[in-house]
This record gives sequence, C-alpha cells and structure tokens, in this order.
Amino acid sequence: MDLKHRPHHDLYVRILRSMTPEQRLAKAFELGEMGKELLRAGIRERNPGCSEETLREIERQRLARCHNRNY
Repeated sequence: MDLKHRPHHDLYVRILRSMTPEQRLAKAFELGEMGKELLRAGIRERNPGCSEETLREIERQRLARCHNRNY
C-alpha cells in the first residue's frame, strides 16, 4: 500500500507514456543536469569562499557517496 499522497502521479504517468523514447531519454538527461546544478548551488552556499577546485572536489565526493547506493 502506497502511503504517500501523490495527487498528480496519474497525470505524470500519462505524460510520460505520451512521450517518445527519445523524449523520455532527453527529459532524463535534463533532470539529471538540473539535479547536478542544484547540488553545485547547495555546495557553494554551504562553502562560501572555497576555490572552484575545492568545490568540485566536494561535489565529486558527494556523488561518489551516492553512486553505489543505487545498486
């Protein structure tokens, strides 16, 4: 039983089903890039004054920690 209230889930599924495989893949890449941009913005906000190299290293470390959780 799904306990989460997701009022727009059916609409979301209908939209996905109406898309071509190429459109769904493009959307997946777009959402992935948006996620990375949000991650970078959050890291910059929490670490003001850090060099770009340090910020990129923090980003790599965070992504590495998340990577294996999906498998």
